[in-house]
Amino acid sequence: IMPTLRGITWDHVRGVAPLIATTQEFQKIRPSFHIEWDKRSLKDFEDYPIDVLAEKYDLIMLDHPCIGTAVRKKVLLPLNEWMPEEFLADQKRNSVGPSFDSYTWEGRQWALAVDTAAQVSAYRPDLLERTGHAVPETWDDVFALAAALSETGSGMNVGMPLNATHAFLSFMSLAAHLTGGKLLDEAGVNGEAAEEALNLLKRLVSHVHGMSLASDPIQMLDRMGETDELVYIPLIYGYVNYSIEGFRKNLVMFTDIPVLREEPSGSVIGGVGLAISAKCKAVPEAVEYAMYVASGDCQKGLYFESGGQPGHRQAWLDENVNRISHGFFRNTLKTLDLSYVRPRYPGYLDIQEKAGEIVREFLLGTENGKEAVRKINELYRESKKPA
Repeated sequence: IMPTLRGITWDHVRGVAPLIATTQEFQKIRPSFHIEWDKRSLKDFEDYPIDVLAEKYDLIMLDHPCIGTAVRKKVLLPLNEWMPEEFLADQKRNSVGPSFDSYTWEGRQWALAVDTAAQVSAYRPDLLERTGHAVPETWDDVFALAAALSETGSGMNVGMPLNATHAFLSFMSLAAHLTGGKLLDEAGVNGEAAEEALNLLKRLVSHVHGMSLASDPIQMLDRMGETDELVYIPLIYGYVNYSIEGFRKNLVMFTDIPVLREEPSGSVIGGVGLAISAKCKAVPEAVEYAMYVASGDCQKGLYFESGGQPGHRQAWLDENVNRISHGFFRNTLKTLDLSYVRPRYPGYLDIQEKAGEIVREFLLGTENGKEAVRKINELYRESKKPA
C-alpha cells in the first residue's frame, strides 16, 4: 500500500490551492497516491529551519536561501539523481530569470522552481488615474507621486512592506540594482551602494502609509485591494492573485521596478521551490508528482488556474494566462529576468531577520547609514564563520 505523503507549503491561496488541485489531478493516474498538505505562515516560510521540516515532511515548498544549510545537513534529495537530464535541462531553459539556478548548489539540483516571484511594483490603475500621474518609471517619479499625494490630503498614499525581513530585502534589491548585482564580497556589502540604498529608503519612509513599517507583502496587498488608501508600492513581492478579477474588491496591477540606473535590475528573487525530503517514504512517486507540477503544461494550465503563480517561462509568456491576470507576467518579466539571487551559504538565514532589524532601526532612528552598514557587515562576516 502506498503511504500517505505529507507536504508543507505556506499559508496563502497561491501557496495552497495549486498543490491541492495538482494532487487531486495526479491521483487520477496514481489512484493510491495521496499527499496531505499542511501550511505555515509567510514568516515561518521565510525563517523556519529546513532540517526540522525535512524530518516531518516528504515534500517541502521552500525558499532558496536555505539550500546551503539543507545540503550541509543532507536533508534533501538531489533531484538530478532521480530525474531525467532532459527534464532538468528543459526546466533550466524555461527558467524565469535565475529562478531554476537558485536551487542549484554544489552542482546538483535540490528543488524545482514551481513558483517564481521577485520584488516588482504594484499600483491601483483606477486611483493612479485620479492623481493624473503615470506609473513611476524612476525613483524621481516615485518621490514626485509621493509628494503630490501628501499635498492633496486625500488619504491616498504610497506604501511599502517594511517589516524586518522585507526592509532588508528592499535594501538588498536597491543595493544590488546600484552595483549591477555585485553587492557582496568576502568583507560584506558594498559600502557606498548600501548607504545610498539605506538613504533612499529613509527618504521614502517619511511618505509611506503608516501600516508600512509593520507589514509584509500580503498585508499590504490586501489593504491595497480592499481600500482606497494605497495607490502605489515601489518594491513588493508580486502576487498574481490580486491581478485577477474578483480576488479582492479592487484590481491591483503590477509592473517593473523603478530605476536609478538604466534597467530594472537587482530585484531580489523569491518564489518557491518544490523539494523532496531525503527521508521521503515514496521517492519515485514524489519525483513523478514534482515533475508533473513543474511541467510547462501543468504550470500554464491547472497550476495557474487554481490560484498558483507559475515558475515556468511558458506560463509567463502565455497569452491566456496574461489575459486573465491583466498582464501580470508580461509586465514584470524584465524585472524577473534581471533579478538578484540572495546568498545561500549555511548561516545566511540567521542574518536576514537580524539585518532587517538594523535596517528598520536606521529607518526609524537618527543613526547614520555608515554605522548601519558596519553593523550589517559585522553580522555577515560572523555568519560566514564555519560552524
